[in-house]
Amino acid sequence: MRVVNKVSADEAQMAELLAPGPEQPIYMVNLLKFKKKAVYEDERETNLTGAEAYGLYTDRVSQLLPKFGGALLYSANVTGLRLGEVEDLWDKVAIAMYPSRRAMLDMMRSDEMTEIRVHRAAGLEGQLNIETSNPNGAWLDPR
Repeated sequence: MRVVNKVSADEAQMAELLAPGPEQPIYMVNLLKFKKKAVYEDERETNLTGAEAYGLYTDRVSQLLPKFGGALLYSANVTGLRLGEVEDLWDKVAIAMYPSRRAMLDMMRSDEMTEIRVHRAAGLEGQLNIETSNPNGAWLDPR
């Protein structure tokens, strides 16, 4: 298995994303790798780390998700790898819920997202986005 972190979808992935998707909730698993220092495309000077720049994005996305019926369900730092092997471990894991792929696309195309996307690009070295959906899926009770 080869693992390649990316900041943007390639042409084939974008076509899949734009195709009709599940008309039920989807849960996006995000495996995030940050730049050591944030680098903004407009070349602004900053002392922010990549994680701090991405945090600015996350703060705004957390507020934006409910407007599209979604929610940030989980976000935590990666503390280690206990099984398997990867060349470089991700820094953070986040799970966001959207009521449908269509709702996620609507949010991605929104003016608010366009405004905050700059912080995502400045902070991310790369990531994996894994879409999950299951009409019978459920959170398991840990008790």
